[in-house]
Amino acid sequence: MTTGSSSTSRPSAGSNGISTFKGQDRALRADRLGTGGLLLSVLAATAPLMVVAGVMPTTFAVMGIVGQPLLFVLLGVVLVLFSVGYAEMSRHVHNAGAFYAYISRGLGGTAGAGAAMLALVAYNALQVGIYGIFGFEVSGAFATYLDIEVAWWIPALVAALAVGALGWLKIDVNARVLGVLLVIEVVLVVIFDIAAVADPAKEGLSLHAFNPDTLTGAGVGTALCFCIAAFLGFEQAPVYAEETSKPHILVPRVMFLAVGGVAVFFAVSSWAITVATGPSGVVGASQKQSAGLLFFLTEERLGGTFTDVMHILFATGMFAAMLSFHNVVARYAFAMGREGLLPQAFGRTTGTSGAPGTGSLLQTVVSVVTVLGFAIADSGPVGDPTTPVLKLFTWAGNLGALGVILLMAAASLSVIVFFVRRGAAGAQAWRLATAAISGVALLGIAFYTIKDFDILVGTGPDSYLNWLLPGIIGAAVVLGLVQGLVLRSRKPEVHARIGLGNQAFQLDKAAESAESAEAAS
Repeated sequence: MTTGSSSTSRPSAGSNGISTFKGQDRALRADRLGTGGLLLSVLAATAPLMVVAGVMPTTFAVMGIVGQPLLFVLLGVVLVLFSVGYAEMSRHVHNAGAFYAYISRGLGGTAGAGAAMLALVAYNALQVGIYGIFGFEVSGAFATYLDIEVAWWIPALVAALAVGALGWLKIDVNARVLGVLLVIEVVLVVIFDIAAVADPAKEGLSLHAFNPDTLTGAGVGTALCFCIAAFLGFEQAPVYAEETSKPHILVPRVMFLAVGGVAVFFAVSSWAITVATGPSGVVGASQKQSAGLLFFLTEERLGGTFTDVMHILFATGMFAAMLSFHNVVARYAFAMGREGLLPQAFGRTTGTSGAPGTGSLLQTVVSVVTVLGFAIADSGPVGDPTTPVLKLFTWAGNLGALGVILLMAAASLSVIVFFVRRGAAGAQAWRLATAAISGVALLGIAFYTIKDFDILVGTGPDSYLNWLLPGIIGAAVVLGLVQGLVLRSRKPEVHARIGLGNQAFQLDKAAESAESAEAAS
C-alpha cells in the first residue's frame, strides 16, 4: 500500500526504537464487530435522550433559533459530505488511531502526532464531562424517589469505575451493553415524537421550524456549534476498523447509516418539540423549563410513570455515551502506544479479551482524578447544578467538541492531499470536492465556536476561561507537533511509523522473516 509522506521510510524490525511485534498483543482482535455491533457502539456516543432533553432545549433557549430542526438537516448534509472522503480514506487505512492516522497519511507524521494528542485530549474531555451531568441526574433521582441526599460526585465515581471495568472486557460485550441502552432510549424518544404529533399545540402540525427564514439572526453560527455536538460519535467508526471482519465495507456503511440516521432522528425530534409547544412558544417554554422541557411535555401527554422511566433512562443513556467515548479513548491510546507516541505499555492488548487495557486504565484514572478535582472545588449544597453541570459538563463538553471539529477539518484536508499525492486526484475528484466543501464548513463552525465560546460555556465575555479552555486545545496540538518534530529529528524510524498501525506490524513480521531467511542462507 502506498502511503503519504509520513511513510516514506520503511521501518525495519528491531531498528526503530520500538520492540518488534512478537505477538498479537499489539493487534486488536479482529472479527469482533459486525455492522450491528459497530453501529450501536458508534451511535451510543450520540446519547439521543441527552441531546433531546438537554441540547435541544438549551439551543432553543439560549440562541432563540426556532429553526433548529433545519439546522440538523443542514449539518447532516455537511457531515455526509465529510463522510464521503473520510469513508474512502477508511478503505485505505485501518488503524485504531483513525483521525490521527488519516492525517498522518495525508499531511505527514508530525501533523499526525499533533492530531493524536488533540484527539486524546478532546475525546477525554467529552467523556469526562458527561460524568458531571450523570452524577447530577442520579443524585436528583435519589432525592426524588428515595428521599436520600447523595453528592453528585459519588455516583459519578461509581460510574467511572464501572465504565473502566467494562472497558477491559471484549468489545462485543460492550456493544451488547451499548445496544440495549441505545435501543431503549430511541424507543422512548420516538414515543414522545408520536405523542407530540398526535397532540400538537394550538398551532397544529406546523412545519414553520423548517422555514429558512427561521435561521436569520446573529445566533445561527453559535446554534450550529450547539447542534453539531449532537452528532459527535459517528466519526468513531474507523476507530474500530481493526476489530471488524471487513473494515473496507463495514466502516463506510456504518458512517453513512449513523450520519443519516442521526440527522433524521434529531431533525424529527426537535420538530416534535416545536409541535408540542408551538413554534411561537418553543423559545419561551425552553427558557422557562430549561433541561426539564422534555419531561414537562411527556408528563402532560404520557403521564408521570412514563416520565419517571424516561428520567431513569436519561441516566443510563449517559452511561452508554461514557462507555462509548471511553472505548474510543482507550483505542487512541493503544494506537499511540503501538507507534511510539505514548509509552509501549499502552500499545498492548489485555489477556483473552483483546481489549486495550492500559489505555482503558489511563482513561479511568483521568476520569476519577477530574471528578475528584471538581468535587473538591464544589462548595455548593447537594442538588446545586453549578459545578457538575454548568462547569464540568459544559466546559469539558464544549472543549471536546471544538477539538473534534478541528480534527474533522484537518481530516478533510488530509483526504485531499492523500489522494493527490497518490496520483488519484482525477479518479477521486468528486470525493475531493466534497472534502473541500465540508472542510470549509467545519472551519466556519470552529470559528464560531471559538468566537462565541463565552456563550457556549456561559462564562460571560470577560472571563479568562474564554481563552484558557480553547487554549487547552491549542496546547495539545503544539505539544503533539513538538513531539513529532523531536521524533523526526532523533528517531526517524519511529516517526515513519506514525499512522501505519497494523501495516507496521505486518512490515515488522516481513522484516523478521527476511532476516531469518538471510541468516539461514
